[in-house]
Amino acid sequence: MGIVSTIQDALTTESASPSTEPESKSTGAYWCDDCDVRVRDVDVEPEGLDRDDEGTPECPDCGSAMRFERSHADGCAC
Repeated sequence: MGIVSTIQDALTTESASPSTEPESKSTGAYWCDDCDVRVRDVDVEPEGLDRDDEGTPECPDCGSAMRFERSHADGCAC
């Protein structure tokens, strides 16, 4: 098998297989202003972040409540 066919097979296989991850509809991210830690809203649960009494995620580094920030520039909460 040549290098061209190997690359072609890899690209064809990758694009033909459906994504195993569901589409995430992120609306923003949580930020810790003290630590500069950022966690997308759709990643809070999978990362197992603790929450304060109001339900706001706490920074995994310092434990402070994180600030939610939306980004609507391109539809991505990047």
